Amino acid sequence: MDISNLKRKLAILADAAKYDASCASSGTDRRTSRDGTALGSTEGMGICHAYAPDGRCISLLKILMTNFCVYDCAFCVNRVSSNVQRARFSPEEVVWLTTEFYRRNYIEGLFLSSGIIRSPDYTMEHIVRIARLLRHDHRFRGYIHLKTIPDAAPELIEEAGLLADRISINVELPTDRSVRRYAPEKDAAVIRKSMAGVKLTQQDYADPTFRGRKRGRFAPAGQSTQMIVGADGANDRTILGTSVRLYSAYALRRVYYSAFSPIPDCSAALPLIKPPLQREHRLYQADWLLRYYGFELDEIAPADDAGMLDLEIDPKLAWALAHRGRFPVDINRADRATLLRVPGFGARTVGRIIASRAHGTLRYDDLRRMGARLGQARPFVVTPDWRPSALIDRADLRARTAATPRQMELF
Repeated sequence: MDISNLKRKLAILADAAKYDASCASSGTDRRTSRDGTALGSTEGMGICHAYAPDGRCISLLKILMTNFCVYDCAFCVNRVSSNVQRARFSPEEVVWLTTEFYRRNYIEGLFLSSGIIRSPDYTMEHIVRIARLLRHDHRFRGYIHLKTIPDAAPELIEEAGLLADRISINVELPTDRSVRRYAPEKDAAVIRKSMAGVKLTQQDYADPTFRGRKRGRFAPAGQSTQMIVGADGANDRTILGTSVRLYSAYALRRVYYSAFSPIPDCSAALPLIKPPLQREHRLYQADWLLRYYGFELDEIAPADDAGMLDLEIDPKLAWALAHRGRFPVDINRADRATLLRVPGFGARTVGRIIASRAHGTLRYDDLRRMGARLGQARPFVVTPDWRPSALIDRADLRARTAATPRQMELF
């Protein structure tokens, strides 16, 4: 093994992988070594590269197998016409890096993507071979996330799902029109067909056999995707509308939003200035409201507006300020759906409120102990010892609530 050459490749291909945001390692409990002979675990702590929903840090080796690519996607730094330094790992080199990094406690898993070399099937065969070597030859039980290629043969994607904890297929851009314009070799319909195939295969493997046993564990942490924000001019309503359809149709675990970053030798059709990262952050917050807080798309990004989220305040606070007539709410009587719409209340805080008020009346200070951010919540709630009176109608309420140092978090 030529270590110096391997370091050179690692520097190139780890840097090239930074543009792929879809590498969170949530939702798996599938593999833990009980006899001490298996390698890896998703249970421990390490260098943080991704977060699980409970806040655990999961360290991942995040690399491309190669940044050579036969496609010419305008937004991709690794496109065939790009003037970048190229490198390629062999499957054995990726396996060696993963196992050696794990033994040194640098990582707990692998996120592997790749440019397209020769053909989708040829590339996917190599990605699957890497996962097969890790699982079967090296008994690696750590987390594996594989980026799959929608044009690859279904049987290759199926094997990838049986070896990996999570698989993902990037939709790239929010609309079919944008995909045709900026990624002409890709077909949005083929991408969605591949995602549908993954969903159906998951369901197939989850169904018990005639003997009552499951066929196997296919991508137990689900599938995810990524959309680039700010490259094609799509507004936030369009982006979130696409996410809603993807979640509904394909049972995705996550949609990741990646703010477009100008790249060397970029197309004249692409913007020269990257969108603010705050926009990406607001999209994640809106995504959370749609999935876990009972909000509808029209409530967060109404069709009669410009379709853009407010960058200065989080989308839940923006909705509450636009619907002041629904507030304040009595925390001792309001139902869960109503409490989830109170700014400063997260899902965990609401759960604590509902559980605690069954045993007695809650007061203002109780909210603080439960984790509520009262700087935002106080104008919108009523307790036996607190009533906001005319505070909810103040003209400067937006400025007062937006000035609080912490806004709605993702977790």
